[in-house]
Amino acid sequence: MTVLVLGSGGREHALALACSRDPQVGQVHVAPGNPGTASFAVNHDVSPTDLPAVVDLARSIEADLVVVGPEAPLVAGVADALRAAGIPCFGPSAAAARLEGSKAFAKQVMADAGVPTAASCVCTELDQVAKVLDDFGAPHVVKDDGLAGGKGVVVTEDRGQALAHAQHCLEVGHRVVVEEFLDGPEVSLFAICDGERALPMQPAQDFKRVGNDGTGPNTGGMGAYTPLPWAPHDLVDQVSQQIIMPTLAQMQAQGTPFIGLLYAGLALTSTGPKVVEFNVRFGDPETEPLLSLLESPLASIMLAAAQADLSTIDGLRFRPEYAVGVVLASQGYPSAPITGRPITGLTSQDADVLHAGTRLDGDQLVASGGRVLVVLGHGETLAGARQEAYQNLSEIQLDGGFHRDDIAAAAAEQEALAGLASGNSSHETPRHATATPEEPSYRNNPSTN
Repeated sequence: MTVLVLGSGGREHALALACSRDPQVGQVHVAPGNPGTASFAVNHDVSPTDLPAVVDLARSIEADLVVVGPEAPLVAGVADALRAAGIPCFGPSAAAARLEGSKAFAKQVMADAGVPTAASCVCTELDQVAKVLDDFGAPHVVKDDGLAGGKGVVVTEDRGQALAHAQHCLEVGHRVVVEEFLDGPEVSLFAICDGERALPMQPAQDFKRVGNDGTGPNTGGMGAYTPLPWAPHDLVDQVSQQIIMPTLAQMQAQGTPFIGLLYAGLALTSTGPKVVEFNVRFGDPETEPLLSLLESPLASIMLAAAQADLSTIDGLRFRPEYAVGVVLASQGYPSAPITGRPITGLTSQDADVLHAGTRLDGDQLVASGGRVLVVLGHGETLAGARQEAYQNLSEIQLDGGFHRDDIAAAAAEQEALAGLASGNSSHETPRHATATPEEPSYRNNPSTN
């Protein structure tokens, strides 16, 4: 099988690497890719949003499957163009991609499907926004209805800031979605979907704020870990039954079947899981640790989903370990990242270092974006996985580069305490031991993932 992955970041590096491990895959291509993917796949200088060029490339390499990483080409209709050319594509149609492309559309689907989510109101005038803000109270949650390059969501106690964001959205011709605040820990749960059936992955959690202890501005994500030792035992089943399957049934009923990766960003509230937002592609940086543990043949499963038939696949298998991913960011990220600085201390073949924003300047690897690398660690305990991730990160040098020191720290601490309490000298705990969840605040889910 020949697989083409569209995109250039850490998510696409992880996807391409996972596809390369599938025994049925002979060759992996990436467009445009990055220096990391170039070490094991063939990169092509083609933009994922240039639909005719993507179709031409897929034809020229005789791709058996195209996997779309970012959301922008999906919203633009790249999956439709590929399917029209007879090329299987893992990714939703433009109509189905509105689950991410329009917050108002997603809210309507959830309402029709009976999916639990935050109460909301779609507004077209600033006076209407002001009234709804007062009705819901603080903290205020204001969302641009469309894709906004990671600047579409504001969660704030400041009513003036909330109104200013709404005014900006309205001025550029977008509707505004105002929501009630959902308290509780955040969880990311991905499901591979074929239009009717779904294969859920184990849950993960990411860290959006730029600084330790959840301080500073939101980012595309500063790290993630999986599995979650504090999550309820039945979380995956509950989310599948109450959220994923009703959503797929509703999308099918309205003539927009969802084929691809459905990403449910959840808040675990006191009354159960509720959807904060849907995304229609793999999230970043959760994908990197998740796929590093996946034992199932990813490309073959995505091809089955693209062909609308997951009926022969029982489920997904993951190694019984923990994985932690830590983002190395450029100085000035997220507001004004400094690029072009050299990166040293890593080898191109290191599978635990995924390239998110790098390029080659001659023979020198340099930073080309705000999030530069995602560095992984694995272990039988969460503490062990953290230790390995940070040890791997310590060997990499980037002038002015920085990272958070507390990825999965609270959960690892509670894992150790639970192990001591149970008399387990190795500090190992059951995979769903009670622990303190990380950053229990509303997910501000930028579209830069």
